[in-house]
Formats: sequence, C-alpha cells, structure tokens
Amino acid sequence: MKKVCWPYFDPEFDNLSERIYGPPCRVCIDNESMEDCTVIKVDSVNNQGILLEVVQVLTNINLIILKSYISSDAGWFMDVFHVKDEYGNKLKDQKVINYIQQAIGTIREIENTAKACSNEVFNNAEQPSEHTAIEMSGTDRPGLFSEISAVLTDLHCNIVEAHAWSHNARLACVAYISDQSTDTPIDDPHRLATIEDHLTTVLRARSTTPIQSGSETASPQEVKTAEFLEGTNMTDVERRLHQLMLSVGDFDTPPFEPVSPSSPSGSDGDDEEGRKTMVRIENCHEKWYSIVSIECKDRPRLMFDTVCTLIDMQYVIFHASINSREGRSFQEYFIRHVDGCALNTEGEKDRVIKCLEAAIERRVCEGVRLELSAENRVGLLSDITRVLRENGLTVVRADVETQGEKAVNAFYVRDISGNEVDMDFVESVKKEMDVIDLEVKNYRTITPRPSSHQRSHGGLFYLGDVLKSQIERFSHSF
Repeated sequence: MKKVCWPYFDPEFDNLSERIYGPPCRVCIDNESMEDCTVIKVDSVNNQGILLEVVQVLTNINLIILKSYISSDAGWFMDVFHVKDEYGNKLKDQKVINYIQQAIGTIREIENTAKACSNEVFNNAEQPSEHTAIEMSGTDRPGLFSEISAVLTDLHCNIVEAHAWSHNARLACVAYISDQSTDTPIDDPHRLATIEDHLTTVLRARSTTPIQSGSETASPQEVKTAEFLEGTNMTDVERRLHQLMLSVGDFDTPPFEPVSPSSPSGSDGDDEEGRKTMVRIENCHEKWYSIVSIECKDRPRLMFDTVCTLIDMQYVIFHASINSREGRSFQEYFIRHVDGCALNTEGEKDRVIKCLEAAIERRVCEGVRLELSAENRVGLLSDITRVLRENGLTVVRADVETQGEKAVNAFYVRDISGNEVDMDFVESVKKEMDVIDLEVKNYRTITPRPSSHQRSHGGLFYLGDVLKSQIERFSHSF
C-alpha cells in the first residue's frame, strides 16, 4: 500500500503573532491623564469589524465618545477613545470598567462574546429571554405603526418589545412577540406564515409608489420572522434597523415627498445652518485611500451610526479621527472597499454621502416625545397607538419595552400633515387617570414653521389629558 505523506503544520503557528507581539487584545482604562474624561486605549490584532465591535461595547453602556483616534494598518489595531458616562462624568464605577475590559478583551477570542456578556455583566433594561422576532421594512404612511400593532393583537400575539424608525417615507421595525395565552415563542410554521402574510398585506396597503435605490428598485415591503434567543442587546437592534433602512433605500428622497428648503429665511436661518450635515469625499492617491469627512451636530451614538453604515456598505476603515467641540462633531475616515479599491466613481461617492447623511438623520426625531408607563397587558400598545392615530398623530419613532409588570413606551409623534402638534381642539377633554403615567416633551421642529399658537406649550398638557382619558377607557374594559 502506497504511503501518503502530508505536510506538517506546527500547532503553535496560529499563536505566533501573540508570541511576538503579546496578548491578542490589550485594554487600558486611564482616569489620570485627562482631567474631564476617561481615556480608553485598545491594542489588538486587527480583523475585519473589530472597530464596530469596540464601538458597540461602548455604545451599549451609553458612553459619550468625545474624541477618538484609530489606526489599523499592518495587521494591528490601535484605538484611543476619550469618553464620559451618560451624565457627563468620568468612569468611576469599577463594575463598568471591568465590563469594558472583559467585553473588548474577548472580542477576538470568541465571536460575539461581548454581546453575550453584556446582558450578564451590565444591562439597564430587562431584555426578552426567549421570543419570536419580526422584522418589517417598507414604505411608511401615517398610522402604519398603529395598524401593525392592531394586526399583531388580532392574531393573538403579545408584543413584548418593539423598536421602529421612520425616515424619508420608509419604515423599519423590529418587534419581539410571544403567544398571547402561553407567553412562549411562536414556532408553528403555519402560524408564522399567517402572521407574515397579514403584516405584508398591511405594509402593501395603499402603497403604490416603488422606492428607488440607486439604479435598482429596492424591495418596498418585507416581513421576516425568526426565533429570538437571549443575548441580543440594544446596539444589535439598532444596527439591524440601520440595515433595514439601508435595504429600502431611505437615503433617497421619494419623488412624492416634497423637499424642504435647506436654509429657511428669517431668524431660524442661522440655527438651521448650524444643524446642517456636511459630508465630503476625497481620494488620497498616494496611499489609495478615500477620505470621508463628516461635520454635523454632535449627539450620543453618532460614531456608532457612521461606523455601522460604512461597515455594512462593505468598506474597511483603516484610520479615523473623531472630535467634538461646541456642539459640533468632526469625523474623518480613511477607507477602502473590501476589494481593496478606493471610491473611484462619482456615483459611488454620491451613494456613500447619501447613506451617511441618512444614517445621521434617521435617529434624530424632532416633535413631541411621549413617555408612557402602565401595567402591561395584551393589546396595550394597540390601544395607545389607536388613540394617537384617532387624534391625528403619526408615530415617527417608537421604543416599546416591558420591564417586569410594567410597559414602558416612548413615542415621537407629529401631526399627520407634518406640522407641530396643535392640541387646542382638545382643550375641553381633561380627566384624571391613575393607570398610566404620561410625560410629554416638546422638541423643536425645523420645517414647516408653525404659527405662534402652535408653538405654545399649553396644548401639550391637553394632549396628555386626552391620551390619559381615552386610554383609561380601554384599560377599564379589561
């Protein structure tokens, strides 16, 4: 019998880089160098996506990234973050520091370990342990989120958690549901198919205008269901919402959507200019990089949104510099496509610019924010959104969670016509309600400019009263 010879591979070869350069990932948290912030230094063997994983870890615990310097050439990843906690303080809690070191330090060793341990080590809200996930994307219209909630309730589904974004007449929604009677995941294929069919019908209703995405037509409506297991955190949901919005082409203004002037005349002109997002792309021919420069209003999670979008568009970030001052953020990324090429065509550059602008804008919702807390029950979300719709309000963003026996809902709403909410017509409706706590916040909208009586805050209290009185009637019927 002929002897077969195989080449010999030293089992220690996989660990050669670690033996030469040290541990695969080093995390240093420095509270001494800077007076007003904490410095986080990360040195690691480079691999695709590690930057996004690190940013996800920091974003998941609501850290504010003031500055960042990134370099990942020659197979090594080096990053420096200047951060504060969500209250503007340095990181003093040893529990938080330990979580950062553990989560970032294990990114390379076990894929998604940082995601899994985030629920075990540090979590502000209870996440669903085992439910069925539904993803929906398509053309938005007034009252659509309310219709989705009503359909799920009619199909005997309990909505445990839901997150929805609306931007440029597109909607993306991720919801976690369970069976109404058993509070267990829905795994019957026939029932899941029925849920998908009903939701698809709702998404397609009165939707006749296709969404154009570049030279191709993006799928206007899509519904998917999947089993949801423990270990997914909020940044995973937000990244999926970014991906869904990108898939339906929210970076293109629909032909039926009027474009607002970028610089309205009057006293608000200077403020509008201060809010403007500017994205530029230039090529560095010496190093074959494309340099993406972004200047916009600073806000939490901004770096996550931009890095997430570039990675999902199949670009590799080699170097980056992020800085914020006086309420403005300045970001610069040196990128190439995953095939090693820079952005060579004007069409590709224009698409990246539009996608980054959309990623920055889609999270920002201006209007009236409603925060409601109530004893959780089946159909509560459907009842709340029905009240909003019946009073001429449309939901442009929703974050719905269940915390123990409480349902905690946050909605950004606008008048169906797009104006600020004018609730003068409900002045006579004022009743007390004990079952729901409601807080109403008003965020200034840019266009169209409301009249003086629409700017008044008095109507907001009437809005709270009418919501409380009407939802109280729903609650007492159960």
